[in-house]
Amino acid sequence: MTFGATPTPSPRPPRRSRARRFVPLGVAAWMVLEIWLLTVVAGATSGLTVFLLLVAGVLAGAFVIKRAGRRAWRNLTETLQAGGDPAAPGEAAAAGGGTTLPMLGGLLLMIPGLVSDVLGLLCLFPPTGKLILRRVERLLTRPASYAPGTLGDAFQQARMHQPDGKVVQGEVIRRDDPPAPRRQDPPLTG
Repeated sequence: MTFGATPTPSPRPPRRSRARRFVPLGVAAWMVLEIWLLTVVAGATSGLTVFLLLVAGVLAGAFVIKRAGRRAWRNLTETLQAGGDPAAPGEAAAAGGGTTLPMLGGLLLMIPGLVSDVLGLLCLFPPTGKLILRRVERLLTRPASYAPGTLGDAFQQARMHQPDGKVVQGEVIRRDDPPAPRRQDPPLTG
């Protein structure tokens, strides 16, 4: 074991990742945009129209989620009855019968606002749904890189550091030898 002096902390605070910086700003901007659009529509029509739009979005989203959930349950029971592996992607998902995008679309429809409703409808519309699935698949299958200051870098650093701040470099060697036989001492008499 090597003992060394801990490095002196940098006078500058660590850089925040882009996600930690921009996601809260994006959510706040989205909320402001949704409220602004609702007030514009209310000014152009009436408050009752906006209320009916919001209620219709919640009802349509609940219907879509319920239907997608039933389809997912039916696919699972069919897979289990056929003796297949439920963790493996099935033929229904490969044929475009997946339930992820319809559930996401239903959830977006249930969130109050017009932009979220449009995004939910884009998830439900088959051509744009396939485009979204291809983009997400491409994004998830690309190799991960741990650039300094990113969320992946934070997880990498959290894995390597001990609670006292020291980094333990090393390699784990696992031996598959059978355990040594237990020692059997004679009973104590006294």
